[in-house]
Amino acid sequence: MRHARLDYNRFQDPLNLIPEDEPVFLLRGQDKFAPELLLRWAAKLRLDGGDVNMAELVEDHAQEMINWQQDCYCKQPDL
Repeated sequence: MRHARLDYNRFQDPLNLIPEDEPVFLLRGQDKFAPELLLRWAAKLRLDGGDVNMAELVEDHAQEMINWQQDCYCKQPDL
């Protein structure tokens, strides 16, 4: 897998399910934009007739990020 940030290359795919040249993007809980992006992604999945369970999983994860940001902190992403 290919990350946009080279310092994220430490994140691995132990089952090798992601091809080495496939671009991936990691959103962190501290990223103030991450929850909204996840909610939009889930909405697009629903509108496209995608898996409702997957959409709910992503929405739940977005809510976890929102809760975490309220309890801890959030900021603009940086390098």
